[in-house]
Amino acid sequence: MPERLDSLAITSELIRAARALLRWEQRDLARASGVSLPTIKRLEVIPGNLAAHSSTVTALRRAFEAVGIEFINSNASGVRLRADLKKKDPGNGPGP
Repeated sequence: MPERLDSLAITSELIRAARALLRWEQRDLARASGVSLPTIKRLEVIPGNLAAHSSTVTALRRAFEAVGIEFINSNASGVRLRADLKKKDPGNGPGP
């Protein structure tokens, strides 16, 4: 069963790591999530848990999950790209 969206604290470090996995700039995240670019910049500067409304955190998390990012909560929190997406086209154009 998937975790509830609020069951894992999202930190600025996780947001930056997820963007790095996707090779997204802050403006890409803003476009995908509907969260303003100034808000994303502000949230990423402050270490630790995001100091934002729950609707903002949910929008960010849903944007990442929609493109295959998984937020992990085991011994240490982290992010990873879903395994089924790693096997898809690496960005060299459409497949056969």
